[in-house]
Amino acid sequence: MSTLLPAPELFTVAEGEAGERLDRFLSGRMEGLSRSRLKALIEEGRVSDADGRRFEEPSLKVRPGQSFIVDVPEAVEAEPEGQDIPLDVLYEDDDLIVIDKPAGLVVHPAAGNPDGTLVNALIAHCGESLKGIGGVRRPGIVHRLDKDTSGVMVAAKTEAAHQGLTALFAARTIDRRYLALAWGRLTPLAGERTGAIGRSPHDRKKMAVLRKGGRPAVTRYRSLRLFAGGAVSEVECSLLTGRTHQIRVHLAEAGHPLVGDPLYGRRNPALAESLPEPVKSRLRSFERQALHARTLGFTHPLSGKHLFFESKPPSDMRDLIAMLEQM
Repeated sequence: MSTLLPAPELFTVAEGEAGERLDRFLSGRMEGLSRSRLKALIEEGRVSDADGRRFEEPSLKVRPGQSFIVDVPEAVEAEPEGQDIPLDVLYEDDDLIVIDKPAGLVVHPAAGNPDGTLVNALIAHCGESLKGIGGVRRPGIVHRLDKDTSGVMVAAKTEAAHQGLTALFAARTIDRRYLALAWGRLTPLAGERTGAIGRSPHDRKKMAVLRKGGRPAVTRYRSLRLFAGGAVSEVECSLLTGRTHQIRVHLAEAGHPLVGDPLYGRRNPALAESLPEPVKSRLRSFERQALHARTLGFTHPLSGKHLFFESKPPSDMRDLIAMLEQM
């Protein structure tokens, strides 16, 4: 189901709508445009009445019988350019796309990664089917995976889908489960990790659980299997919130950093010392945090259809698990 930007139309205020803010009135009438987007259009002078008089105050109280026309411009091209980067597409329709992100792919352009990102790949892949988010022809990223975390992600192609997915994430109705390999035996074997997460006051590259400040974060976990005499745990984690590095921070705070984590783990954990040399060497040399977004389930924000996707861990994690199973 696709939600296109509406053609110019006259919207007349009914008796029951009198006194509403102009931006709220229009957002209730114009499917596919958020209130914030309409507020910006009003401030840009793109809302007028039938006589051509412009209104530039989003807070204007509307009166019965007033009529408004909204000039919605064509979506402009995004600053990031499309790049032909292969994508493993699990699902795509007119409104959203679900992909299986490989480890090593950055999601969004930033100072250290101006291109070669998932956003560049989506712009090229989706082309004209990107209808514009906030007036810009770009994909709507509603959640992110760290560069070296693999697995399932969803992105919006239309503003209506972006709003709907954002609301689902905010309401915590998205089912997200991750597979992780962590050092040590978790105690208890299942439970919940909480604690506000914010920028570490000691290392600006890291996030941390803070006593003051930060944003509330909740991670549910359960230990699936123990390997190497309890030196390594295979853990399933479910996110109730989506903070930067959340699983990595919560498990490290509990004393169980992820295998291979360059920020929150140690290359030579004491637990590895008693292991056979090949296993010890393999664990120490794992080149990324052993974290994979395994499942993603949600209700399509426009069609109402329930969607569920599952991704197998990539070969590096599968090979490591297979080696641990043999011990």
